[in-house]
Amino acid sequence: MKIHEYQAKEILRKYGVPVPDGEMVTTLEQADTESKKLFSGGNPVVVVKAQIHAGGRGKGGGVKVTKDLEGANAAAKAILGMQLVTHQTGPAGQKVQRLLIEQGSAIERELYLGIVLDRATSKLTMMASQAGGMEIEEVAAKTPEAIYKEAIEPALGLQPWQARNLAFKLGLSGPQINQAVGFMLGLYKAFVETDCSLMEINPLVTTKDGKLLALDCKINFDDNALYRHKDLKELRDIAEEDPLEVEASKDSLNYIKLDGNIACMVNGAGLAMATMDIIQYAGGSPANFLDVGGGANQQQIEAAFAILLADKNVKCIFINIFGGILRVDVLATAVVAAAKNLNVTLPLVLRLEGTNVEEGRKILQESGIKYAVGETMAEAAKLAVEAANGSK
Repeated sequence: MKIHEYQAKEILRKYGVPVPDGEMVTTLEQADTESKKLFSGGNPVVVVKAQIHAGGRGKGGGVKVTKDLEGANAAAKAILGMQLVTHQTGPAGQKVQRLLIEQGSAIERELYLGIVLDRATSKLTMMASQAGGMEIEEVAAKTPEAIYKEAIEPALGLQPWQARNLAFKLGLSGPQINQAVGFMLGLYKAFVETDCSLMEINPLVTTKDGKLLALDCKINFDDNALYRHKDLKELRDIAEEDPLEVEASKDSLNYIKLDGNIACMVNGAGLAMATMDIIQYAGGSPANFLDVGGGANQQQIEAAFAILLADKNVKCIFINIFGGILRVDVLATAVVAAAKNLNVTLPLVLRLEGTNVEEGRKILQESGIKYAVGETMAEAAKLAVEAANGSK
């Protein structure tokens, strides 16, 4: 689950990680009030920042630095309600419904700091770089040596000596070293105690008076751990999510919308990934990732069909099932009921294997619905691509 920058900063404050003062607003009147408060408090600069679940907001015109109330109000008027397009939103962009009105900072240097799970080592890893303000993926691709890492032993947690090591590599010195150690330890504690899957401070800035600040913050949470954090679940903003993904979550379906025209319904995340790969290998393009899970029932299958049919780009539905916990006959019964209840007219291509596969095939044969069957994944993918392209 993703959250907004202003929400992430509130969490960091609780763990003693320094962030600029600021408030989230949803109206121009509130923006005016908060800007007045910051300017009257002696801040020479106020920053108006769009709050959407995407990076690159500054490049898209969603972040404005202002030096007076008139400029701040003009920036708020320009940004609030705009359709902000960044490299992460896609061409359609995202409507800005919230602003963060924040005090400006006298920036001396921009750095990067982040925590992520390194799947190669099965350990949380703290990463740091002097290339703050840039996309870390770009830095990793072009100059990987510019990223410094400290693997964190699960039983010990982040150690002060590791934080000091990263601070020295960032070129910090004097009192900034101790500040950085406290900063990183607070960051790590926040990550672990809130069950994060990603935490990025980009940029981490040093100010001209020698302080460290998290100027921007991105936090993602592990959905599987949200049952332990009812307060964090309240931070979810479904307006920032794809409507079909929101609908899927109501029925415990793992769904991610993509840009293709072949809808996929699969049981198991690994098989779903393989299905998308083989569709592309056959010359097609998947419209989604959809894992109905091992214990899917008729209601979930029907909900899955409804979600797939709601995507106007879909030209064919490819059902790829390997029966295990979810038996093929149970899946076939649910598919037949859903296809009839929803009056599915799109081409259906199925590949079925596993427990009770013969019973499942018999149910489909006697159903009266129209479908094609591929004996192998490759054959089924080829049929799906042909159907999506208009072939019989």
